[in-house]
Amino acid sequence: MLNFYYESNRVGVQRLARGNTLVGLDVGSSKVAVIVGEMGLDGQIQVVGFGSVYSAGIRKGNVVDIENTVRAIEAAIEKAEQMSGRPIDGGYVSITGTSISSLNNRGVVAVANPEQEIVPEDVERVLQAARVIALPHDRRIIHVIPRQYIVDGNDSILDPVGMMGSRLEVETHIVTITNAAVVNLLKCCEKAGFHPQELVLNAYASGEAVLFPAEKELGVVVVDIGGGTTDIAIFEQGTLWYTSVLPVGGDYITSDLAVGLRTPLTQAEIIKKEFGGTLPENTSDSEMVEVPSVGGRDTFRVSRKMIASIIEPRVQEILGLIKNKLDSSGYQGVLPGGVVLTGGTALTEGIAELAAKILQKPVRIGYPEGVGGLADVIHSPVYATGVGLLLYGAKRSQDVSDHDEGLSLKGVVGKVRKWIQDLF
Repeated sequence: MLNFYYESNRVGVQRLARGNTLVGLDVGSSKVAVIVGEMGLDGQIQVVGFGSVYSAGIRKGNVVDIENTVRAIEAAIEKAEQMSGRPIDGGYVSITGTSISSLNNRGVVAVANPEQEIVPEDVERVLQAARVIALPHDRRIIHVIPRQYIVDGNDSILDPVGMMGSRLEVETHIVTITNAAVVNLLKCCEKAGFHPQELVLNAYASGEAVLFPAEKELGVVVVDIGGGTTDIAIFEQGTLWYTSVLPVGGDYITSDLAVGLRTPLTQAEIIKKEFGGTLPENTSDSEMVEVPSVGGRDTFRVSRKMIASIIEPRVQEILGLIKNKLDSSGYQGVLPGGVVLTGGTALTEGIAELAAKILQKPVRIGYPEGVGGLADVIHSPVYATGVGLLLYGAKRSQDVSDHDEGLSLKGVVGKVRKWIQDLF
């Protein structure tokens, strides 16, 4: 049987090509967010609704409580439906977790056309050839991303269709994950009445929303620091080159504050968002914050400088782990685009300055761009992945090949259901 995601990717594009509504479902460790967009006549996505709720069933990117996750997805969908006035039954879903891994691989085929003109079927065959890798029985592929095509030894080709040649090669970046992580997430989506069109790696989606084309071409790193994980992605020549996921995130900062200030986790999260900083030397020692004690019997006051002194060591540790990953990635470029921080933790005051010092690269905070409508409502690093899912889906709609357009919607939906049943 062909890999589920290779086939369902094409199915997702089919469904999208027949309508103008896009839906992104970001299932994270700290929140579940649904963003609804519409493709305008000018090709720009107009955000028409969104819903975001606290996530209680996800830890470090993995489903740990199916019922709580289902309830969170249902609640986020309900909010998005109310705001947009549109029913939601499926869309693109983000995925992350410590079981994510990646590698680069090459595929080679002979051009089948007697006239030696490369056609879409040749591209499909060479991508299939690149997928032939030794995988443990408990893992599956979620992305096969072309880095470049090579025709008769001529490299750096982005789209070989229509070119003449006898030998077609492709260099790809392949992302894999455990079957269990995929099945658990799909099960939650289906129980919530949400039918996934495709699973998309968090950092890959975030890169679509926060990166400029010039950055992706020259070389840049996206670092998405979420609640339970930190997703790292290196882009070069306009495409993904390297990915990795660290099992640390903003939840560790919240836990440190709860212990250091002896306050409940919920209050520590509020303090982190409203008063947190990473540079004690630049923080006022006279500005005081009211902190509820455990049990809520009384409150006490601490300075913002003390709060920053608790946050700084943990952020330094996370940034140190990111630097180690970049150093061991095998990437040989100089990354002139620097580092783009996104995700909720990227809003922590002073984190860009601290990251520039530790990573020794230019650093900026990445805000989602490229959409209209309610863009101002979701213009935050918190929603970078959700917006990126919409932009990713819009790109996929442009890649529909002529022979795919003949498939009936009924047959497509039936295939999706069968592939999901095969997984379960």
